[in-house]
Amino acid sequence: MPYNATFTATEPLRADVDMLPGPTVLEFGAPWCGYCVNAQPQIEAAFARHPHVRHIRIEDARGRPLGRSYKVKLWPTLVFLRDGQERSRLVRPARTEDIDRALAGIDPDRAVAAGAR
Repeated sequence: MPYNATFTATEPLRADVDMLPGPTVLEFGAPWCGYCVNAQPQIEAAFARHPHVRHIRIEDARGRPLGRSYKVKLWPTLVFLRDGQERSRLVRPARTEDIDRALAGIDPDRAVAAGAR
């Protein structure tokens, strides 16, 4: 379940996302989005320290229901969930540290380690 470099072809239903157990990150974006491409090294580096956090990359577009249900307006948007509930989000993240801190907020096994840095 670590970092996922590929966008999903079909997005999951919101009801299914709401029932996901444990820590999950939804990444909304598009493969042709320059902001999304530029953010990938930072996202991948942060996920390296949180290998058991589920990462779902969703190719978003106008009218796609999952992105609209989370009110996504800019890409990439990372939505950090714990047991299906949103805990935080980052829009167009530029720093690995910011992503790592948000991951620590949903990943209790790594929260202490992230705070020790």
